[in-house]
Amino acid sequence: MDWSKKRTPLQAPDKKGVPEGLWVRCNNCREALFRKQVVENMNCCPKCQYHFRLTAKERIEMLLDDGVFEEYDADLTPADPLNFTDLKPYASRLKAAYASTGLREAFITSRGTMGGIPVVLGVMEYNFIGGSMGSVVGEKVTRAIEMSLTEKIPLILISCSGGARMMEGALSLMQMAKISAALARLHAEAIPYISVLTDPTTGGVTASFAMLGDLNIAEPKALIGFAGPRVIEQTIRKKLPDGFQRSEFLLEHGMLDALVPRPQMREYLIRSLRWFRPTESKV
Repeated sequence: MDWSKKRTPLQAPDKKGVPEGLWVRCNNCREALFRKQVVENMNCCPKCQYHFRLTAKERIEMLLDDGVFEEYDADLTPADPLNFTDLKPYASRLKAAYASTGLREAFITSRGTMGGIPVVLGVMEYNFIGGSMGSVVGEKVTRAIEMSLTEKIPLILISCSGGARMMEGALSLMQMAKISAALARLHAEAIPYISVLTDPTTGGVTASFAMLGDLNIAEPKALIGFAGPRVIEQTIRKKLPDGFQRSEFLLEHGMLDALVPRPQMREYLIRSLRWFRPTESKV
């Protein structure tokens, strides 16, 4: 920790990730926790099991055998076809996202093994413009699907996204159909696709590949939906049920297959892969 920043030990994090320092305050139960205990519990609160947000690389290293992976298509970079500007130019947002994350887009494609089983693992990075899906994210997801199809190995996609990227207009919305068509080809070849939904998974991502898995699972308390609950309430002028659009609500209403706490996620995925491919390695 850089003590020159004069961060107080119990300073609340600006984002949902685990902040630096000896102590961290849980965003849910507000307990003061040793950061080491939180990290050892897969970045979950040891008191209430609140799930802090992870980076894409943290998820990959947490899930793949020994955290070892090979990354693909890391050099693909988004353009600014509309010269879009809202509060600031889109080009400036891209530069800031690259500087803060070290990534060129909000998606990482990796290849490795889980329990000895080869997999293609794609993970969204929320810290890159809210994990939004632009044309390059759509291309990278499609290439991940095509890699799985070519190599005949299972695909796992982990969503954490605010939805389609408005700065690219219709070009971002086109990715929904593009990715869905690629998944249809994967399904036709009976190659397993597991979708993992984390907090948040919304908009065009939910409306396309996030809900198209052969197995759709989610972390506890994850916000999952198309429009946000506040937008829906303002539109229909009615109060929504408690827990609406949280993963527990979706599981109860048949929109998810399972709810899996993060500390159990790796073993659950390995068991699922073995169920889909019983002839694969039993290591």
